[in-house]
Amino acid sequence: MTEFLLLAFADTRELQLLHFWLFLGIYLAALLANGLIITAVACDHCLHTPMYFFLLNLSLLDLGAISTTVPKAMANSLWNTRAISHPGCAAQVFLFTFLMSAELYLLTVMAYDRYVAICKPLHYGTLLGSRACVHMAAAAWGSGFLHAVLHTSNTFSIPLCKGNAVDQFFCEIPHILKLACLDSFFREVGVLVVSVLVHFYCFVFIVLSYVQIVRAVLRIPSEQGQHKAFSTCLPHLAVVSLFVITGVFAYLKPPSISSPSLDLLLAVLYSVVPPAVNPLIYSMRNHEIKNGIRKLISWTPV
Repeated sequence: MTEFLLLAFADTRELQLLHFWLFLGIYLAALLANGLIITAVACDHCLHTPMYFFLLNLSLLDLGAISTTVPKAMANSLWNTRAISHPGCAAQVFLFTFLMSAELYLLTVMAYDRYVAICKPLHYGTLLGSRACVHMAAAAWGSGFLHAVLHTSNTFSIPLCKGNAVDQFFCEIPHILKLACLDSFFREVGVLVVSVLVHFYCFVFIVLSYVQIVRAVLRIPSEQGQHKAFSTCLPHLAVVSLFVITGVFAYLKPPSISSPSLDLLLAVLYSVVPPAVNPLIYSMRNHEIKNGIRKLISWTPV
């Protein structure tokens, strides 16, 4: 098998071009928003703190994730084709799994950062020094890489002979396993169990962290202090909710309600929308990020 056929967004030329322009707008918005956050955090010394260091890493992962799927979908819509080469499909599976897994691990690290900042503020500098932050970010990236190697090698080590049509707009593991010559039930279950266990652990850790955070915030005597504490946590909680809920529903929904249109919609919700929306969520309630971006926009070289 030398190539796969991806799911087309539409059959008519007009709708294909509409999807191209829509994805182009979303992609450019994601590039601009995440690029601004990366540049602002890197250039503004006021933002050289653990929270913004992790936010910079999150923006890098978002840029990589949306660049893995959307440009190819745009090119297929523009040139009226569905084809993707076998190496291109394998690369897409690896990069998407790597970046999305690393993002979940990084969101877990960011929950720990907020927990220490609010529940153990006196130990914040000790527990989250510059070296510790680099090690935790590297662990998130490295864990995502290992996760991607495991799943990509598992997926492409089996022979595929049930056609080459992937019922998704990018190469996704569950849809590729449906093309296996042999019954891929146990392969799918194995992949699903490993992913669910790892991701469930991360989700439980995030939930427990926020339970402790809420309890600590409610003990703050002043209303202003409570508002300030919540304002640093709500963006992260919103990003986690958007990322986890759409992803979990996409992979664990009952087969009885599965359809190509629903699968396509859910894939867009968890692979395209979060990278474009995350910068807006963080910048809307964060005055330091707003100030950093304003400085960046208003800066002119002498």
